[in-house]
Amino acid sequence: MKNLKIMTKLVNNIYETGEWPKDFTEVTMIALKKKPQATKCNDHCTISLIASTAKIVAKILRRRIENKIEDVLGKDHFGFRRGK
Repeated sequence: MKNLKIMTKLVNNIYETGEWPKDFTEVTMIALKKKPQATKCNDHCTISLIASTAKIVAKILRRRIENKIEDVLGKDHFGFRRGK
């Protein structure tokens, strides 16, 4: 229950202020070789490491924003919404 309160406070703070914690905005990129003798950029792929909490918060905020958009946009603006 304590974790839920912390997450709720965090999400509400980000939503109200628009400011993300520094830990959530920093991403570590790692290049992985596709081929053993990789020398070109095309011979690599990258993965990004981001905090799991940041992913959860992003999903929650996306849903909140989408709900607001549904209230504001008319039915003729279907091209701006997912699944419409």
